[in-house]
Order: sequence, then structure tokens, then C-alpha cells
Amino acid sequence: MKKRLTALVSVFALAGLLASCGGNKDRNTSSSANKGEENKGSVLHVQVGPSPETIDPALNSAVDGSNMIIHAFEGLLKFDRDNSIIAGLAEKWEQSSDGLTWTFHLRPNLKWSDGSPLTAEDFVYSWKRVADPNTAAPYGYDLLNLVVGFEEASAGDIDKLGVEAPDANTFIVHLTSPCIFFDKIAAFAVLVPVQKATIEANGDGWTTKPASYVTCGPYYMTEFTDGSQIVFTKNPNYWDASHITFDEIVWHLIEDANTSYNAYNQNTLQMIKDVPTEEIPSLRDGGEFYLEPLMGTYYVTFNTQKAPFNNQKVREALSLAIDRKYVAETVMQGTYTPAKNFVGPGVSDATPGSSFEQVTKQKYGDHFDIDNYAANLEKAKKLLAEAGYPDGKGFPAFEYLTNDSAYHKAVAEYLQAAWGELGLTMNVNIQEWKTVTADRRSGNFDVARNGWVYDWDDPSNMINLLETGNGNNDGKYSSKEFDKFVDLARNETDVAKHYDYLHQAEQVLLNDAAMAPVACYTEFWLQKPNLKGTWHSPYGYWYFMYGSLE
Repeated sequence: MKKRLTALVSVFALAGLLASCGGNKDRNTSSSANKGEENKGSVLHVQVGPSPETIDPALNSAVDGSNMIIHAFEGLLKFDRDNSIIAGLAEKWEQSSDGLTWTFHLRPNLKWSDGSPLTAEDFVYSWKRVADPNTAAPYGYDLLNLVVGFEEASAGDIDKLGVEAPDANTFIVHLTSPCIFFDKIAAFAVLVPVQKATIEANGDGWTTKPASYVTCGPYYMTEFTDGSQIVFTKNPNYWDASHITFDEIVWHLIEDANTSYNAYNQNTLQMIKDVPTEEIPSLRDGGEFYLEPLMGTYYVTFNTQKAPFNNQKVREALSLAIDRKYVAETVMQGTYTPAKNFVGPGVSDATPGSSFEQVTKQKYGDHFDIDNYAANLEKAKKLLAEAGYPDGKGFPAFEYLTNDSAYHKAVAEYLQAAWGELGLTMNVNIQEWKTVTADRRSGNFDVARNGWVYDWDDPSNMINLLETGNGNNDGKYSSKEFDKFVDLARNETDVAKHYDYLHQAEQVLLNDAAMAPVACYTEFWLQKPNLKGTWHSPYGYWYFMYGSLE
């Protein structure tokens, strides 16, 4: 079997392609128009993570939950296997000449999985629900702040949000200023339609019961066993059901990598995301081990609302004490690359074919000198002393919040030792993944492992995480100077200026040690040789709906 190790350059170049706004094409994303019939009766068993915190599209902010959501729901637009924007529930769309009005024309006779009609009003409801402060959607601000009336809607008057449905098949969005990547926002899983009737009837529990998890995509739920498995069954009411292959997808909710690996070896699972790290050296040369780069960064979040992490010198000292090269090449066994800035490889810049990371290096140089750790450590000790904690004296013991999968525990233990070199006492707090995400969001941590895989190809998608008020700003970092550059970039229609403002914003983050970038992501997994026709995107999503078992 030939090992599949995709080259960084080719994947990132693919991820960096900008989708056009002319959305009148409706391209078939299935590799074979007849596969739905050929694969009839087949069941796919996969593991993409443990029990997700939620599979409510509006509330989810984790990749594992998103992988399930994109199989159950579909938005106005979607990504194809080339990572280009194509038609979803909207068969065509256009924007006004001033870029402020986007009009989406839905396919005729769309239906929910329960057979009831799906109309443009369902999008109006769903987008208002994301903006509603009572929903507390983590992505609400980041996705909708450019929509007319968002400020009023986010304050409680949701009917002020600038979305409308003049008829059953037309959905219109009004923006306060043009957005050069709004088509990507319209394709994002948070903004898929959800059914008002089922949510009002079932409340927060609508996602955990098959009868109430009414969907609009390739699959609907037929079983939910928390901590065990979720079963999705092919949705006959999906508009493109003839091209959906597997009759069922069984999502095995396994927290322990050894358990998933054993199940894979017993042929219970055809694909697993969580592979025991100690097995990687023996697996890398096999035909079933996949390693592909992701657009994203693994980083440490500081709770800036707690002393002493509200001190910039403390944060910078902790960041500099990390040997990023050692972490990536030794702790992570070379499956990640060391972070030199916050935005890593593969993310686009203004000039076609250029990358944000390359331009950062040209303009500012790399923030972290990964080849000079001894000097970094000495500077860290000096900064800690300047902050009032010479040799760590007087620094309170603190906790590092993480979950135990992939390299997370190993990284935590490394950080414990590295920060011990500063005279600090750090205790590792390992929790279930859904507890980690909930505690980070609520501020129930001192320092925590974090990471971000891009939702679309624009550096703002990750840089904006640290903006004041962003629902994904777990550390509650706040800087007026940073917010200024983010706002300028958001409202800028000149592409070169848009990226330049984001470069300046990133420099503020790095100089302020708002977080501590550690490594740039890759994705590794095991997949059976007979599983064909699926694909993995640089945003961390697997697309199983068009695959087959041969």
C-alpha cells in the first residue's frame, strides 16, 4: 500500500484558493453519480472524537461536532472536495454592485428530514437565533457583526437583524459594509438552518433525541447514546439524496486513543482520528496512516482575568520558556511544525499565491526564534523577575486545563517541566473534552490548551478570536489597539489594506503575549484501504457522505 503523505505546499496552495462570488454553477461533489445505488445498504463506522459538547449548529465551536453537523445539515453554500464554494440549499446567489446585499435563491421544494417544507423563513429564524443573546452562540459576533442591525439584535431585539425572506425561496442578507469572504461565511456550519418547531418544542435537549434532531442535510439521527455512539441514517428527503452513498454512519464516541486503535485493529472501525502517539513511528510507513496539514495553530490560552496572568510580562515569560522546536519535533514526533508566529502556513495573503506567514516574515521577521531556546529561556527568567517573581518566588501554583488525547497530555507534562525551569508550580488538570470546552468558555481555568483550525481562508478567522467580546475569546483578552486593527480590516474592501491591518493586529497580539502559539497543526488518522471516495479538508473536516467500502 502506498503511503499517503500530502506535501505541505500542494495542500496549502489548494486551501488558499479564493472562491469566486459568481455562484450559478451547481457542481456534483460525488465522484460517481451512481454510487448511491452501488453502495446501498452499507454502514460506515468512524471515530472523529469523544462525546461532543454539543451538535447544535449555533452552539458548536469544536471540529468534532462540526464533522457531525456537516453530515446532518447543509447551509446556503458549501465546500467541495477542491475546497471551493459551491451551491448548497441555495442553487444560485448574487451580490449587489455595492457589495452590501446578498441574495440567495433556494432550490425548489426543499424539505426537512421529517418531510415538512423548508423555506427561506427557516434561514431568517436560524440566523436570528445565532444573533440572539439568549442563544449565546460562540460564533454570533464573529459571523454576523457585519449584518445590518446586529448590535440591536445581539442586545435582544433580534428582529432588527438585516435578514429577510420576501418569498419562500429567497433569502436576503443586508451588510453594513462589503465583506470579501462573505460567501465562505454563508457556507459555514453555524449558519445552517435549524427547525423552529422542534427547538421550541424540545428546548436545549433537541440535539440529543433522534425524534427531535430534525435535519436538512444528507443524514438524520436514529440513535444517540452519549459516551457510546451516535447513528446517522441517510435522509431520503435531502435534495441530493441520490448521490449520498452510505445508508448509515456510526459515530463512535471514544475518548481513549488506545480503545479506538484496538477497535480499528479488530475491524470494528474503518477510520479513527485518535491514534496512540506511541504507535505513530511504526505506523507512518504503512498504507493506512494519513498525515495532512491543517490551517490552524495549537496554542496556550491565559486567563487574563486572573492574576498573575493579567500581567503581560508573566505571559511573555511563560511563552518564551516553551521550546517550540522540541515540542513539535520531539514531543509531537515531527507530526506538527513549530510556531514562529500566531498565523501559520497555508493562509492566504493579498497577492495570489502568497501566504500570510511569508509576508509576516518579510515585514516583521519571525516573532519566535525557534533555534535559540537558551536565549529565550534567559529572557523569560528576566521578564518573570521584572514582573515581581524572581526565580518564581511568590508565584502561585496554577493549573493547566487539557484533555487526554493525541499529544495533549504529553505537551502538558512538557510545559509542567519547562515552566518548572522558571521556578513555577503547574499542576495538570485533565478533563473530558466536553468539560474542557465548557470550562474554557466559562473562564473556569488558569491556563489551558487551545487551538484553532480555520473555518475559511482568511487570517481574520483566527486573529479575530482575541477581539474583545468574541464568543471564542476564552481568555477574555482585551486590547483597544488590537480591536482597532481588527475593525479596520473587517470594514476594508481594498484587499491589500485588509491584509495589512491584520498583520498589524497579529503583531499587537504577539507583542502583548495575548496567547502562546506552540505549533502549527497537522491531522493524522488511520483509514482502511477499502474506504474510498472520502476526503479531508484543510479545515479539519472529513466528508464521508460520498464514500464507499470496496
